[in-house]
Amino acid sequence: MSTTTSQPTSFLNRLAQILYGLFLLIVAPVYLYMNLPVLNMWFLSLPVGIFFIALTVMIIELRVINKKKTFLFKLSTLTALLTITYIMVISLATWEGFRAMSYQGLIGEIKLSENFAEEVPPVELDKIRIIDQEVAHRLGDKVLGEELPGQERTLGSQAYVGEFRIQNVNGELFWIAPLLHSGFFKWFNNREGTPAYIKVAATSDPEVELVSNVKIKYQPEAYFGSNLHRHLYLSGYMTTGLTDYTFEIDDEGTPYWVVTLYSHEVGFSGMNAYGVAVVNAETGEIKEYTPETAPKWIDRIQPMEMVEEQLEYWGEYIHGYWNFSNLDKKTTTKGLSLVYGKDDQSYWYTGLTSVGQEEGTIGFVLVNTRTKEATRYKQVGATEEAARRSAMGKVQEKKYIGSFPILYNINNVPTYVLSLKDQAGLIKMVAMVSVRDHSIVGVGETLEEALRSYRGGKVVDKKEGIYTIYGHVQRIQSSLIDGKTYYHFTLDNVPNKIFLGESIVSTEFPLTAISDSVMVAYDDARQATVPVAKFDNLELNTTVTTSPELGK
Repeated sequence: MSTTTSQPTSFLNRLAQILYGLFLLIVAPVYLYMNLPVLNMWFLSLPVGIFFIALTVMIIELRVINKKKTFLFKLSTLTALLTITYIMVISLATWEGFRAMSYQGLIGEIKLSENFAEEVPPVELDKIRIIDQEVAHRLGDKVLGEELPGQERTLGSQAYVGEFRIQNVNGELFWIAPLLHSGFFKWFNNREGTPAYIKVAATSDPEVELVSNVKIKYQPEAYFGSNLHRHLYLSGYMTTGLTDYTFEIDDEGTPYWVVTLYSHEVGFSGMNAYGVAVVNAETGEIKEYTPETAPKWIDRIQPMEMVEEQLEYWGEYIHGYWNFSNLDKKTTTKGLSLVYGKDDQSYWYTGLTSVGQEEGTIGFVLVNTRTKEATRYKQVGATEEAARRSAMGKVQEKKYIGSFPILYNINNVPTYVLSLKDQAGLIKMVAMVSVRDHSIVGVGETLEEALRSYRGGKVVDKKEGIYTIYGHVQRIQSSLIDGKTYYHFTLDNVPNKIFLGESIVSTEFPLTAISDSVMVAYDDARQATVPVAKFDNLELNTTVTTSPELGK
């Protein structure tokens, strides 16, 4: 009798061993390959994975050997209990109620500054971006209708346009987006990679360039070894967090994926970037950099969502978790935008408001997108949304829709610049709105017109930002633009600037000749073509005293 019962038991034991072997040799590696969990106990994916492996072993034991509890069953039960206890303890210890100040300090020290004009120099008009991401994507989609050289197929039949990201390339701003596989079979038929990426100029002249001398093999949504995350994971990045897969090009046009490396600073939470893995999109070569050693062409190391979350923690827990009276609490305004400051450094910009206040700001913050160095400026003013509505209200009869405002230094004044689009998404006008006073709005069909309109709203403090210069006219030429007469002229002692004056600025423009001594007042926006605020021809105006240099 005992011999009869031992045979099925022995068979079941062998079957259990086979199942365990199959599970360990096949199921577990497949799980790792497909799900790519971070093998780090400070990432929730690892203890959760251990828990479900232990649970699966328990189920196999109970299903196959249901007569008694084996050592393996007891071991897997203990493992499941320990991992679920670990998850609960760390989660509780991570709770903001206990660790509020740890969350509040994630952003690091935020410096207070009054030197906005020095840290964000006045921008040249031809450097202002009025092409937003939506317009760039629409322009990029048109390129997909083009046929590939030597082929009858269009690009749209093979790929779709990925997400456009703004980037500084050789001192010029572009929206850059890769072409990505549109499905498994498209990938299977083009495993060497998609054939191009798209560059769209972000300034007033939206030039679109299809760069087709590349093969973008590694992509976030590709399959098997071509999948960007899996390629990194199997190349030594199993134990670190990977996020913000940004497509960027270097100054020579070589395509890369810039992937942020991050760790958890507060238990399972508190994401904090410490470097980037840069993957050549064609060859798959990987190089790792810290924020200090990363090449200059890399714009984004600190992800927008991570910075926004850390700023929210900073403002929410300024007096700890239990601050139910909202004393001194601050919150960011809707959305972050990428702006460029001195030495072409890029920053995340967001306004700051007091909790409960929606229309006005109490200041704004610039966070370096590479080093995360943060600076706060005390500036009472309008939120981006309030400025956007103010700009649309200026031309409300046209029913134009404003893009998300971008912060610039215009005449040493913090200024929002945005484009105004019609219902078809075409840019029709440009608007400038003062951050200090959103009732001061300048609009125009060009940036030059918007700037003149903006200055006409008395945005410039006459005590600062206005410069007066004396010189001799070297060249002068009139032109008719949109029914208005403008005068372009140069001075002998300012060889690097062309001055632009509208006829209404001075009646002396038509009478001015080469070599005449003149006085020019202008606001130094540091662009090559400088709008004139005041003009006096000293040869004609006897009430104006000539400068000592010109009196000879």
